[in-house]
Amino acid sequence: MLNQIKGLHHVTSLASSAAGNNAFFTDTLGLRRVKKTVNFDAPDVYHLYYGDETGTPGTVMTYFPFPMAARGRPGVGEVGTTAFAVPKGSLGAWAERLTARGVEGLETGSRFGDDVLAFRGPDGDGFALVETADDPRAAWTGGGISEEMAIRGFHSAAMRLKDDAATAELLGFMGYEKVGSDGDVTRFAVPGGNAANVIDLERIPGAPHAAQGAGSVHHIAFAVENRARQLEVREALLDTGYQVTPVIDRDYFWAIYFRTPGGVLFEVATNEPGFDRDEDTARLGEALKLPSQHEHLRQRLERALEPIGEAA
Repeated sequence: MLNQIKGLHHVTSLASSAAGNNAFFTDTLGLRRVKKTVNFDAPDVYHLYYGDETGTPGTVMTYFPFPMAARGRPGVGEVGTTAFAVPKGSLGAWAERLTARGVEGLETGSRFGDDVLAFRGPDGDGFALVETADDPRAAWTGGGISEEMAIRGFHSAAMRLKDDAATAELLGFMGYEKVGSDGDVTRFAVPGGNAANVIDLERIPGAPHAAQGAGSVHHIAFAVENRARQLEVREALLDTGYQVTPVIDRDYFWAIYFRTPGGVLFEVATNEPGFDRDEDTARLGEALKLPSQHEHLRQRLERALEPIGEAA
């Protein structure tokens, strides 16, 4: 069993509008845009990152906004809900805020004893806010949301699967332990993780397979401390029979990818070097940062990419 993985690093999804996506995360949810760059494989498309003040692993939601992309079709083989941790007693204020901003799909409930507010993003994305006591992470309040209700980072990610047995076995190999069940949902957590250390598996045997599009999660990334720990994880996954990519330099972290038995794409990402490697912390997310291989395209990209406004 692995012990290098500490929880989530980031979650990456697809969107249909860069401006709308930026406004939702920086204004409606009050997160900080910590990086404005482009898709390594499609530089005409932004890669936008939102999180806490510094983009701490376990707080960062990232997006590829493909202009006018069709919505995805929900189903099995995907992450269905990305949940953020908020302070105890704050869901009432969040419900008022989201309602005032026209957010759809608001639904209150309880899961594993925690109060939850579910809602949908601009492209039908599945989100939830989970009241969490004693979260040690500092909130970003530069977006105009008070300390008493601001998002602390991820709480969990929930996967929808036809059969969860093989994915449960994989999570166990990755260092997650089963902590309980609630109906058709089984919860796993990494002991001593980074506060974004919960994964839920929802078994839906009769559901159709998901089709990716705007609002779909492209992949979820798990955090390891550094490149040495990442190589240990890669070797262990290869020895277990998984097809794992070589290590890829993503400028702000190094990444490896593999497809899970349930169809979800997993990434293992390093906490190093971080989002301040090419911008001062005070100026994160302001300038368009390009991977070195795309720097020669700067003038064209700056003309072509959709304006999205100032960073929060």
